[in-house]
Amino acid sequence: MRTPQRALFLLPLLAVFAAPAPAADDTSLHQAIEIARERVYPALVNIQCLTRQFSQGRAQRFPSLGSGVIVSPAGHVVTNFHVIDGATRVTCQLPTGEKITADILCPDAPADLAILKLRLNEREDASKPIPFASIGDSDRLIVGESVLAMGNPRGLSSSVTLGIVSNTERVFTNFTGDSMEVLDLGEGELTGLFNHWIQHDALIQPGNSGGPLVNLSGEVVGINTRGGGGVAFSIPSNIVKKTLNQALTYGEVRRGWWGLNFVPVTQLGLKEGALVTAALPESAAHKGGIVAGDVVLSIAGQPVVVNGFEDVPLLYAFIADLPLNKPAKVRLVRGGEERDLTVVTERMDKFLSLEKVYGEWGITARPITAPMAWAWRFPDTNGVVLTTTRPGFPSDVAKPKLSSGDVILAVMGEPVTTEASFEALVKKHAGKKACGVRFRRSKQDMVTVLDLETKPPKGAGQELPRAWLGVQTQVLTPTVAEALGLKGTQGFRVARVLPGTQAEKAGLKLGDVITHVDGEALKASQEQDGEILKRKIEDMDVGADAKLSVLREGAKSDITVSLQEAPETAADADKAKDEVLELAVREMTYMDYVEHTDKAPPAKGEKGEIQGLVVSEVSPGGWASVAGLQGGDILLTYHDQPATTIQEFKDAVKKTAEARPKIVKLFVRRERSTAFVFVQPDWPAK
Repeated sequence: MRTPQRALFLLPLLAVFAAPAPAADDTSLHQAIEIARERVYPALVNIQCLTRQFSQGRAQRFPSLGSGVIVSPAGHVVTNFHVIDGATRVTCQLPTGEKITADILCPDAPADLAILKLRLNEREDASKPIPFASIGDSDRLIVGESVLAMGNPRGLSSSVTLGIVSNTERVFTNFTGDSMEVLDLGEGELTGLFNHWIQHDALIQPGNSGGPLVNLSGEVVGINTRGGGGVAFSIPSNIVKKTLNQALTYGEVRRGWWGLNFVPVTQLGLKEGALVTAALPESAAHKGGIVAGDVVLSIAGQPVVVNGFEDVPLLYAFIADLPLNKPAKVRLVRGGEERDLTVVTERMDKFLSLEKVYGEWGITARPITAPMAWAWRFPDTNGVVLTTTRPGFPSDVAKPKLSSGDVILAVMGEPVTTEASFEALVKKHAGKKACGVRFRRSKQDMVTVLDLETKPPKGAGQELPRAWLGVQTQVLTPTVAEALGLKGTQGFRVARVLPGTQAEKAGLKLGDVITHVDGEALKASQEQDGEILKRKIEDMDVGADAKLSVLREGAKSDITVSLQEAPETAADADKAKDEVLELAVREMTYMDYVEHTDKAPPAKGEKGEIQGLVVSEVSPGGWASVAGLQGGDILLTYHDQPATTIQEFKDAVKKTAEARPKIVKLFVRRERSTAFVFVQPDWPAK
């Protein structure tokens, strides 16, 4: 359990007591405990993280703690995923007090595991061997066997508690016992699909998460994950071995996925097979022809026997181990008749994709993955799911207000199918007075209107300064990589180096392929991985040096870029309206200037190539619209008066309204040229 902010409890935390101490004359137990402690305790680590989380519509950082155990002489550490979820910095402290920085080598949310790698070369004595523990066979555990739980409860120094194994095949079902439940790690990240849990009564508390469960032979047989009320649960070590092996082989965990829900067949009066209760649309199983109600008898020639919910995780795990992108024969019963089908095993997507902030709306949201749709019973993967809202901002004051868990389906009547389409629609309607939003809440299809002119409340807090690299990139998909002669390479191709940035000064060039940041590989090979580099940079501090590993024309090199603060966005810029001409303007941002000039903006106080305000809104049918003003025009003068700042614009609007001319002359920059727009308004009666 992570502490202090995100400790997880499966059960209410009641009065919790440690297991009774062994009798004084039980010397064999004492000796076994001492041997086990000596073999594992030196490899125990206290994990300290600086974590970035999204809350109330914006990014925030906080410290958190957990436990882990070193399992290799190279410094690999096993802990829980929920301990390091969102972590931007990780430090491991040994029982000796030595602190070592660690990198997150492989997060594995579905198993609630993570593999870290200690930076042993940064130790004061890099040649000194690191203590490590051996991983045992969790399948050999028996009920009643004595075990030790090691960790750092409530952030205190390393500790050991004693208990016994209560159950080796624990699964969780709902109250009526008719469906299996998976556990929520927080923010909707689910775990427990692929394994039984080891239930024991060795005392664990917040901070023990990720610490080892140890048998009296001094082997790690589980990773403690959650508990309360005198009961605790651990991930079996044989699941840990799978994650560790894949992390060391691929740098990630690869699992097969069919998109099916199974339950036991006992209520059908059968002794063999597994009953399909759902097949996710567009999933591998759905494409292969499997439907709800089918009873699966065998997969890839192996008989399927699911007589209890204890068997369900084993079936999911069997499918997870099938060869990816390869066909597997399925024999099933449908309507009393046996038939054979073929399913091509697809790779399991990440359950949760990266979260993003949409500041003008005051929300954070993320795209919907196939496993998320399956687990949350969504009809499809269309839309984005809203994760948090910011008090006092448009999403929060709308009637009805948007809430966490809502799925945004359309903006101003245009459908939202992907995160990219949602982001484009938010930008398209930025600066408007109002924006209609259609969304799904549970089974309801609802509509609301956001007042985008809502002023943020005082004391709402500012967004954290975000580090910025100063480039635009594309994901190195397998097709692109092969076309560039870089087959098998993952990362990002530089599509544009923005002018005046630290990236340009450091020598980064168009066509460079960024594969690592500070030695950490960028595991990006699909379009949905497009935010990985951006998020990695944002997790660093403004002013920090980012060491980029770059491929340029096939040659490897390192380029160090001093990270600068991300420039102001259109949503952050000051705005103003002209109610008579029915137009709105905002201050020009860095990107506005670059798009119009291909140059960096001038330093503060210096005159640039262009000066003006961006026309952010032109009301359809309004006077400015009729005259031909366009959104995106740069307003240079307003009726022959300067309009380079919001205050100048307001003064010009006021002065012109008092004069009430028949024609209001607007001088604008459009694309690479300039133009006059002559507006002929009907002035309101005085």
